[in-house]
Amino acid sequence: MNDETPRHADQLEHAENADVVVKVDRIEVDGTNVRVSSIGDTGVRPFVLVAGLGIASTYYERLAPNLNEFGPVHALDLPGFAGVPKFRGAVSIERYADAVERVLDELGLEDPVLVGHSMGTQIVTEVAARRPQISDLVLISPVMDSNARTISESAVRFVRSAVHEPAAVRWHAVTAYALCGWHWFRKVLPKMVAFRIEDRAPQVRARTLIVRGEHDALVPRDWIRRLARVFPYAVLREVVDGAHSVMHAQADAVAALAVAHVRGDLPDRGVSSLQRVRDDSTASDLARLSPGDAWLVLKARFLELFGMAKGDDEVLEAGKSAHAVAMADEGDAPVAPEDRAAVVDAAAPELDDRSQRKAG
Repeated sequence: MNDETPRHADQLEHAENADVVVKVDRIEVDGTNVRVSSIGDTGVRPFVLVAGLGIASTYYERLAPNLNEFGPVHALDLPGFAGVPKFRGAVSIERYADAVERVLDELGLEDPVLVGHSMGTQIVTEVAARRPQISDLVLISPVMDSNARTISESAVRFVRSAVHEPAAVRWHAVTAYALCGWHWFRKVLPKMVAFRIEDRAPQVRARTLIVRGEHDALVPRDWIRRLARVFPYAVLREVVDGAHSVMHAQADAVAALAVAHVRGDLPDRGVSSLQRVRDDSTASDLARLSPGDAWLVLKARFLELFGMAKGDDEVLEAGKSAHAVAMADEGDAPVAPEDRAAVVDAAAPELDDRSQRKAG
């Protein structure tokens, strides 16, 4: 296996200013709704991000701003997750796929790049199998391993993977599962475990990128090799030091892979040759924060959690935008001053007050 270092995902060749303003909307679906968090508003190839079981779209907070090279990025909070009202009646992976299709239709997206993580990979694979016009698919940590399709074995593997996750991911997981609630989690979990993604893969016409983290016990190497063989076209990559939530902890590498995949720049050497990539930049994101931006990240966390818990999309918008502003790499794609001022004023006006006092 070869180690490759992808280009830093923040270095968007055509970006003069970073898109940091997150817009939150709701789309009615089957008696409930899907919450859609969008960043960017120009371009012809949008990305649509679907998270895993019980998880909020916040898991994509580091990945999403680095994907808007071709168009806007839409991260979805599905029914029952992140404070979104649950479905009534029976639930299934197919029903979640119906909800995603509804979002695509409402947003007028003919051929978006579908990205799924964990259970989200099952949902986007089902959508792509139904829609042959979908030309690009990205599966991050796809479940479930056909050799371990039981709840007990999945739980053991999940714990083995979780010890390799950073503290930020564990925080997201704890808060997201609390919002989801045990009853709904227990209702959806058996559907995820039982869904046979390998049966739907042959119907997918999209070029498919499959990514796993090196330490992801839930998604072992032999499983993604077996899965890749049933897709008509699949490329495999493994991120060094990554675990199940690799799209957060190693977001730069995953974003770079996704962008290169859509461009057609990833070499395909067959599923037996699982190429490895390294991420040397995501872990340093917090280290370069100024005291003001560090406070903005902390404030954003609480705003996001409050917005999800209370169903207040304006507060959620403010929190998500504040996080994007704080984490933006000013050297690669600076934030427009007017955007930064508007976001900080909405999320943390005390920072503006402090700046004004210093200026005076």
